[in-house]
Amino acid sequence: MKGTMRNLQFGIAMALLIMTVSVSQGRAQTTSSADAAPLEQPANKSKDIYPTDANARAEIKEAEEKAAQEHKRVLLVFGANWCYDCHVLDLAFHRPDFASTMAGYEVVHVDIGNDGKKNVDLARQFQVPLNKGIPAVAVVEPDGKLVVSQKNGEFENARAMTPQALLEFLDKWKPATR
Repeated sequence: MKGTMRNLQFGIAMALLIMTVSVSQGRAQTTSSADAAPLEQPANKSKDIYPTDANARAEIKEAEEKAAQEHKRVLLVFGANWCYDCHVLDLAFHRPDFASTMAGYEVVHVDIGNDGKKNVDLARQFQVPLNKGIPAVAVVEPDGKLVVSQKNGEFENARAMTPQALLEFLDKWKPATR
């Protein structure tokens, strides 16, 4: 009887252990799946993120001045209104869970035009290889010094990026809090 009771207790303990592990693994998988979901997709490309009449140099200068006053960095986003992934990235910047991270940046959208040749001098200046795709980004200090630029088209497929991956990039390069 004692042996049977011990076997029964052991069996119940093992069943509980297996159920606990299964449940905790299920939770981990659920969390991982949620974190792995791509960025939200815009319904259309009608938002004028990159106005054709914008003066990118003037906007960058203004953003640098404001960034200096507010202890921020400047996030340059090279792209065009016809670029779907540019709209995906812009939508991500406005997510509520990105607010504290984005507060560390002054964002300037730099239009590359319909032919991809507009503002190429700025892309060269900030070491952004437009031939790798858009959107393309650079992070700049308020004095215009380049902090980092993407080199391999990391953002050109923004629709496949996860919010976590984008936040990791932005958090890595935002200025230290004072």
